[in-house]
Amino acid sequence: MYIRSKGNISPQKTFGNVPFLDEVVVHEGNRLSCLTPDYKDIIDPKLIRRMSRVIKMGVASAMACLQDAGVTNPDAIITGTAYGCLDDTGVFLSKMVERGEELLTPTSFIQSTHNTIGAQVALLLHCNNYNNTFVSGGSSFECSLLDAQMLLQEGEAKNVLVGGIDEITDISHSILGRFGLYKQGPVSNIDLYDTHSKGTIAGEGSAFFLLTAEASGNDVAKLDAVNTFYKPATFAEVENQVESFLRAQGLSMYDISLVIAGHNGDAQNDAVYHYLEGSLFNYCNVIRYKHLCGEYPTSSAFALWYAAQIVKTSIIPGGAPITPIKKILVYNHYQNTFHSLMLLSAC
Repeated sequence: MYIRSKGNISPQKTFGNVPFLDEVVVHEGNRLSCLTPDYKDIIDPKLIRRMSRVIKMGVASAMACLQDAGVTNPDAIITGTAYGCLDDTGVFLSKMVERGEELLTPTSFIQSTHNTIGAQVALLLHCNNYNNTFVSGGSSFECSLLDAQMLLQEGEAKNVLVGGIDEITDISHSILGRFGLYKQGPVSNIDLYDTHSKGTIAGEGSAFFLLTAEASGNDVAKLDAVNTFYKPATFAEVENQVESFLRAQGLSMYDISLVIAGHNGDAQNDAVYHYLEGSLFNYCNVIRYKHLCGEYPTSSAFALWYAAQIVKTSIIPGGAPITPIKKILVYNHYQNTFHSLMLLSAC
């Protein structure tokens, strides 16, 4: 699949025509919230006030992606989200408690479903084509990519809009924090990998991509393959999965210019990455990305945007320009349960 264009709203300056992460936005605390762009530039102001925060994020990044590609109506819209519209869910559940389950307005409930973002994009575009949302935990975005791949390979679509979206709210952050997922005490995202302790920092984001089966001559990057696997028993099994994934593409680690790995600062979470860096990934450069966006189930969508930007610009943020990168491997896992691999190459 070819990545024709992309749109990304994140805790960094990634939306619109801006330099590629020339300055990392510093967040203090264990929660990274998205920077809010001027939505009036891309969404009708009369509609903005009716949208929750995550819907605005999703719609704006999707519209920006389509505008960049010059496409007004995609053949399919596919979204991946683990949590859906958490803010509206929280509002509805809170009102249920406050009002004793009586006199409830349906708006928050209607907008709390996981497919709200994909449906809203379709309504604004008057798009009656294929529309699907995957809610598969930490592999939601990868499932969306695989669905797009099948549509393109079978000739059911020529261009597919694919996105990964998740938000963090006060309620969800508090609940997930009870499980020990986030670091306690003062922490900064730029120091995330220096604190070898339990927990990570919460994140959120919305990244959309327009994927096509044929090259246009102006594509950002080529997405060669996507794969997921579930709950590997050992680190050696993860290593075998990576080798098998590359072997299926006729490659080895010697062919990979760069690895983007999903370290999140949690000692237990990062153990598998450290193992691979001492074995399979020892042959190439490894960089990280979750200090930029935080940890959330669909953070791999940010990783794909990050990898595509590096392929396109041959620039690693914070480093000097490098020789043109031919292939990038993205490896991420969420809570050591959902593991995914993505392979990108220059067009």
